[in-house]
Amino acid sequence: MKNRKAEIARKTKETEISASVDLDGSGAYEIATGIGFLDHMLEQLARHSLIDIGLSAKGDLYVDQHHTVEDCAIVLGRAVDEALAERRGIVRYGAALVPMDETLTRVAVDVSGRPFLVWDVAFDAPKVGEMDTELFREWFQAFAQNARITLHVSCLYGANNHHIAESCFKALARALRLALMRDPREAERVPSTKGTL
Repeated sequence: MKNRKAEIARKTKETEISASVDLDGSGAYEIATGIGFLDHMLEQLARHSLIDIGLSAKGDLYVDQHHTVEDCAIVLGRAVDEALAERRGIVRYGAALVPMDETLTRVAVDVSGRPFLVWDVAFDAPKVGEMDTELFREWFQAFAQNARITLHVSCLYGANNHHIAESCFKALARALRLALMRDPREAERVPSTKGTL
């Protein structure tokens, strides 16, 4: 069985980011983006997906957080995509319904090779901690595009913006955990009638 690991680095005039993933890890993480709440969310992603994640980012936070948030998702998504290679032997589909106090969020994922995001999440405050709430959609969009997954995220109800955001990341983690599992009945087959993803 192939080791499902990858390391990606990306440097632009706006950010310098490196990421590593081990899809068969234990949920270990070492994350430093310069944005405290984003660090907290990515730690949740690692812990609840059991994907080991290392991510270090330096960005133009003096401008705003947009470039750093989006580029972290780009690099992390690319690392997941590279670690999956031909996507042989995986379950492929995963879904999770995650409660967090008064909030309930549903995420469904298809590790399809066809990137798409459906985002049905609303916030009623401009920030959670120091992070702009409008950037959560940007993160999920960039991650879906670069991991090449179809991703549906719906907050069914909730009142606390922290809980809404965190439940989205935790539900993504749980859905990915299912979708990326090795399926013993698939062996090394690609889970598609096309023969490729």
